[in-house]
Amino acid sequence: MGRKHAVVLFDGVCNLCNGSVNFIIARDPTGYFRFASLQSAVARDFLGEAGLPQTYLDSIVLCEDGVLYRHSDAVLRIARHLSGGWPLLYGFRVLPRGLRDRVYNWVARHRYRWFGKRDTCRVPTPELRARFL
Repeated sequence: MGRKHAVVLFDGVCNLCNGSVNFIIARDPTGYFRFASLQSAVARDFLGEAGLPQTYLDSIVLCEDGVLYRHSDAVLRIARHLSGGWPLLYGFRVLPRGLRDRVYNWVARHRYRWFGKRDTCRVPTPELRARFL
């Protein structure tokens, strides 16, 4: 995708993940981010190139400038491109990754129980279709 856009790969059946996509879209007025569910063929290509299993669903993945970021690194890098005060969260990068990822993984382990899941992956509205790969 080059420098013009970054790609967010998300669990398409996870309600928390879908809510996060909506949150990002609402705070991304320049349209920097594109999206694909981790269950899609597009995601499998990205994951395969990075040496990750094509069935990977453990974390949101950000593909930016040819690099894949996962877990808290992905979340913080996404936050730094959002409008409002959200880029301030990028300052949490000073915390050890192990600590940040423990918190991230704790939420990720419980996401289906706390927020539920869908039977099928998200289908974007016609207005948002261009933002999804």
